[in-house]
Amino acid sequence: MKIKREDLLLYGITDRSRLGGAELYEHVKMALDGGVTFLQLREKNREKDQVLEEACRIGELCREYNVPFIINDDPEIARLSGADGVHVGQRDMEAGRVREILGEDKIIGVTARTVEQAIAAERSGADYLGCGAVFPTGTKSDAVELDHNTLRKICEAVNIPVIAIGGICENNIMELKGSGICGVAVIGAIFGSDDIKSASARLKVFAEKMTSS
Repeated sequence: MKIKREDLLLYGITDRSRLGGAELYEHVKMALDGGVTFLQLREKNREKDQVLEEACRIGELCREYNVPFIINDDPEIARLSGADGVHVGQRDMEAGRVREILGEDKIIGVTARTVEQAIAAERSGADYLGCGAVFPTGTKSDAVELDHNTLRKICEAVNIPVIAIGGICENNIMELKGSGICGVAVIGAIFGSDDIKSASARLKVFAEKMTSS
């Protein structure tokens, strides 16, 4: 599956800690109904068989919406579930090795915080980059804020699409305009909202304005 820049406009990342008794599947459906254009399943504290089962269900849902679906960190779960790809961090498996496992038709995203990391990821076969945290975030306690000038330099240094992640919400997304990114990855502002569908719809409008020339 070849990734398109427009696929990355509003990239939702799941967060089980915000479910409040609901099923993750239902939260994802509301996000898709609201206009999320790309979805990553992020499960840090569940057993592999549970993640695989969830990935199969949510992957099928994403296919109904024609939205690319990838797995965080785990190429094996991505392969077994039939997901469209995987996203890996700097401490995870290198993109070239992921490509060997998943094949040429799968999407590989890589986290990059420096121009050097971005260039290396592109050379290793990454299809897109996730860069951040561009704003303070509570999702990752060890996240260090990424200077917006560095984000701009990363976009200028590579030919693959770049998205920003970390603390992005309606109140700050427009600060990223002109950086060169093609979209934003969002966790809390979508899955932490009382109305996931409406929050996704509003963020998509802001993302379209932010990425327009």
